[in-house]
Amino acid sequence: MKQKIYQVDAFADRLFSGNPAAVCVLPHWIENELMQNIAMENNLAETAFVVKEEDRYHIRWFTPELEVDLCGHATLASAFVLFTYYDITGNSIPFYSGRSGELAVTKEANGYLTLDFPSDTLKEVPMMPELNAALGIAPLQIFKGKTDYLLIYSSQAEIEEMNPNFFLLDAIDARGIIVSAPGTDVDFVSRFFAPRCGVSEDPVTGSAHTSLIPYWAQRLEKSKLVAKQLSARGGTILCEFKGARVNISGKAIPYLIGEIIL
Repeated sequence: MKQKIYQVDAFADRLFSGNPAAVCVLPHWIENELMQNIAMENNLAETAFVVKEEDRYHIRWFTPELEVDLCGHATLASAFVLFTYYDITGNSIPFYSGRSGELAVTKEANGYLTLDFPSDTLKEVPMMPELNAALGIAPLQIFKGKTDYLLIYSSQAEIEEMNPNFFLLDAIDARGIIVSAPGTDVDFVSRFFAPRCGVSEDPVTGSAHTSLIPYWAQRLEKSKLVAKQLSARGGTILCEFKGARVNISGKAIPYLIGEIIL
């Protein structure tokens, strides 16, 4: 059996930036173990598997170690692959996730792809000494979302200088840790750490912005924002808060088209 595979840099306007994701558009679902092994072999933050069922595309996401509930950059990469290499009519693709429900991606006239994702619900929680120890800098506030912690800091410099202890972070009971602060030339900046998923630091994390956008939209009292994720590869995200939903926009660049021999 041969399976075509694509690798795309998501939230990127040039090659070797943004967040690389692998995409497999399948004729039908394959075994969970096989999808996990493919993701492990790819050794990227996420591999997306997509199957067309009736009038929408069902999507699942795997890190090298486990399946996750939601992934923004691999959904954006999947939409790019479908728009570019498959017979898609119209400018919007409906996706469905058994873990996160209805999703969609729209191709904009300016070359951006816009994710329509559910907003996360945040609850402020008390300070956590184990997080302070792992990150080395105490935050101003800590919020708990569906799968991640969001830690708010006062300056972009704190986010840039942070040097986490990933051994200690791995002990935190969460998919990942988002750290964020006001930006110097954008509305807000962030970084995302997910050692429990096999990803020490994710380059650009679309799903983290389902938490970040509601927080910063309310704090800054504006619905449209520009964000940067301050990883080594980096990426710019255009954001819009729409209440129960958020729009997360970025570009994508193709890197590789190949075949998996199974």
